[in-house]
Amino acid sequence: MHGEYKVPGGKLVVVDLEVEDGALRHVRVAGDFFLEPDEALLDINRALEGAPADTPAPELAARIDAALPEGTVMFGFSSEAVGVAVRRALAQATDWDHYDWQLVHDGPQSPALHMALDEVLTAEVAAGRRPPTLRVWEWASPAVVIGSFQSLRNEVDPEGAERHGMTVVRRISGGGAMFIEPGNTITYSLCVPDALVQGLSFADSYAYLDDWVLAALEGMGVKAWYQPLNDIATEAGKIAGAAQKRVVSGGGAVLHHVTMAYDIDADKMLDVLRIGKEKLSDKGTKSAKKRVDPLRRQTGLPREAVIERMVASFRGRYGLADGGVTPEEMARAEELAATKFSSEEWTARVP
Repeated sequence: MHGEYKVPGGKLVVVDLEVEDGALRHVRVAGDFFLEPDEALLDINRALEGAPADTPAPELAARIDAALPEGTVMFGFSSEAVGVAVRRALAQATDWDHYDWQLVHDGPQSPALHMALDEVLTAEVAAGRRPPTLRVWEWASPAVVIGSFQSLRNEVDPEGAERHGMTVVRRISGGGAMFIEPGNTITYSLCVPDALVQGLSFADSYAYLDDWVLAALEGMGVKAWYQPLNDIATEAGKIAGAAQKRVVSGGGAVLHHVTMAYDIDADKMLDVLRIGKEKLSDKGTKSAKKRVDPLRRQTGLPREAVIERMVASFRGRYGLADGGVTPEEMARAEELAATKFSSEEWTARVP
């Protein structure tokens, strides 16, 4: 069995192993990481040899830590990363380059249609009828997008939303509210087979699926990192938030979508969103205005150039063919947009 795990912001860890009588055998760890002393690699292999095949990644990491000599230096990876690579090998997880990726980047669409397209395209990937897809959104109008489990009245001031002409929609993933203005927001979705994240914890899958965009940001002079669970942050503040939805039908799929602040009207945002003190204190900041530091200021680039560089980063890593939504997919999405995502029943399902 063969497993690979690219540490977000770090190096590649590769594990080859066999399972005999329910235990790990013939374990061989490799990668482009740095490790001192050299002999520590043999200690890692020996620590994993004979471990029960159902051992969780944290316990595999503990076995490695206990076996490493004092003063061992692991650079670009960790014992936890090795544990994840082992679990991915056992789960027969796939890797990014196993797929022919498709880009969907269409013209501006309504908030409800964006919600519906996420649901439809992810279901198509799960069914094997669509290749794994990176979809870049263009917004036709301003919106507030609330998480699947958020209370509508707790999150949105209806008078503020009406005053600023903002449509309120609810997405199928969890997480917090998104304040959307078309020219100030960069949003993208990844619709990927479940096999791509096999062996990863729910938390680890967030950073794993966005490692490419962290590299793209670094290429634009922005040093960014994942702030658990689902924020992309810089020293200047948060720049993006991610959310996920798992689909279990068919072969299984994961919807992972991210909204990035290219620019922001903080006063308008505070007039529309009800951002509680408890949420702000959890983020370690006193002001909602200071929570987000837009990409326009940090990169100095036009919004379109930021998107182009992000797409180029993905294409350079994994390959990416230009594609589009099929007529059948669009017909189903338009029906869902009208019957579900524009309905009061769905939007106010958590009042």
